[in-house]
Amino acid sequence: MDRRTLILNAARNLTLERGIVPSLNNTASAAGVSKGGLIHYFPSRAALVQGLAIGALEELDAAMRAASIDGRAAEVWLRLSVPTGDDVALFRALVIAHRAVESPGDDVAVAAQEAGSRWEAMIQKETGDATRARVIRLVGDGLAANMIAGIEPAPTSAQLDTLLDALIPRPIGASQQ
Repeated sequence: MDRRTLILNAARNLTLERGIVPSLNNTASAAGVSKGGLIHYFPSRAALVQGLAIGALEELDAAMRAASIDGRAAEVWLRLSVPTGDDVALFRALVIAHRAVESPGDDVAVAAQEAGSRWEAMIQKETGDATRARVIRLVGDGLAANMIAGIEPAPTSAQLDTLLDALIPRPIGASQQ
């Protein structure tokens, strides 16, 4: 594992433990690197927040690419939009940290916009309908935002299946995965 990944893993673990993105000193200590070694990769807390956020986007992107190959991009997008366990805590901490840092930059926003467009295109390819793809992506965005903000609890499995059936019609008799 390279040093940058080691640092990001340590920052992610500390974020999950504490509910906030850690300081550079705490991150360096947890990663077993000097502060100078950390600053080589992340010169500020804002850069560390960006690194964590970009890493989360890359994980989602990998899952969406695999789902697209299997012809399941729409379903997987909606299921990924219901974060569970550590993901809820991580996303909440990233939102708080991103708003709190002095100059978070536009890298994360640009990367998120590009990823959203890519994922919507995958869903459109699968559904054959640009409007349906947009609705599916926006419903997923809303599910995630509501959970991260604590507005609504996660839908039950049955509720999510009903939503999937409404948005992604399946042939009669087709089994749900």
